[in-house]
Amino acid sequence: MSDIDVMIEDINLWQTQMFALNYPDHSQIKADLLDVIYTNQEQQEMPIDSEVATTAKHGLYESKLDFLDLPFPAVRQLRGFLEDMLGTVATAVNQDFWPRGAAGKAHIIESWYHITQNGGYHDVHSHPNCSWCGIYYVDAGECEIVTRNGSNRFYDPRACADQYLDAGTAYINADGFWDFQPTDGQVVIFPSYLKHSALPYFGDSDRIVIAFNSTISLD
Repeated sequence: MSDIDVMIEDINLWQTQMFALNYPDHSQIKADLLDVIYTNQEQQEMPIDSEVATTAKHGLYESKLDFLDLPFPAVRQLRGFLEDMLGTVATAVNQDFWPRGAAGKAHIIESWYHITQNGGYHDVHSHPNCSWCGIYYVDAGECEIVTRNGSNRFYDPRACADQYLDAGTAYINADGFWDFQPTDGQVVIFPSYLKHSALPYFGDSDRIVIAFNSTISLD
């Protein structure tokens, strides 16, 4: 082998793409969004008003799955921004697989808020029956990345990647999950198959997010 020139090609397959951005108008609509959210919370019939996966959610309030359909200016403004960003992301990822010049149009089909209180968390899950998902951080409360307080954790989607462990698989085990630091006005967008969770949150103030699922069509 030492007498032969060997070129080893590095082939990276099945990449999982995620995107993060800040909403530039967050400070202008935050108070109005919080007012709508807390008013809605007061009218909830149960903590998990969606009635979806109730045993996976602890110490939090969840709305029905139509929050971004509500007819309030701040809500409509946010929805428009999010659908624009989802369309941009989908176009960037799929442009090599779509007809030349095609653009993606996003449709938010489900959306809900979480008001997470002291000690609250959301077990690992994914979002079926949609294309791209996202989380918008209305108020990150006392989330903190060093202690993982209230962070969203995303998990390696490669099934059976850890079925055998030795020195040669260290690169897999080192990337088994990735924690995202929530900050006010930030949006994280990810494919629906990607499993994730909200780690336990501890703080005197609420951690408030709006989550959403979308489908994509060609415009």
